[in-house]
Amino acid sequence: MKFDEIQIRVRYGETDQMGVVYHGNYALYLEMGRIEWLRKLGISYKSMEENGIMLPVVSLNVNYKKSAGYDDVINVKTQLKNTPNVKIEFEYEITNEKGEILTTASTVLVFVDMKTGRPTKAPQYFLDLLEK
Repeated sequence: MKFDEIQIRVRYGETDQMGVVYHGNYALYLEMGRIEWLRKLGISYKSMEENGIMLPVVSLNVNYKKSAGYDDVINVKTQLKNTPNVKIEFEYEITNEKGEILTTASTVLVFVDMKTGRPTKAPQYFLDLLEK
């Protein structure tokens, strides 16, 4: 599975005084997209952590094109950039109901062994699910 898409309805609390989504909330939308991408692959963050692996974000790049507002439905497309090794990279595109691009973004996360606190290779079960 290379990409996944989710829809989110913007909640009032995610907007600023001008009625547009506060810029910091886009990181949450990206995380929601990533979590669902993993879930549809057959993995959850929770199960990864139970197996001793965490995935901290080490890089986040966001480009804002247009604003989203309260009660808008936005589409978050999450795409795996390449086959993971020690790091896993995603690209994102957030669009509105008209299909207009609101935001593009990318993240880099690193597989970390929770016992040692050190980077480690992607678990084999993860790579096996990607090959399906």
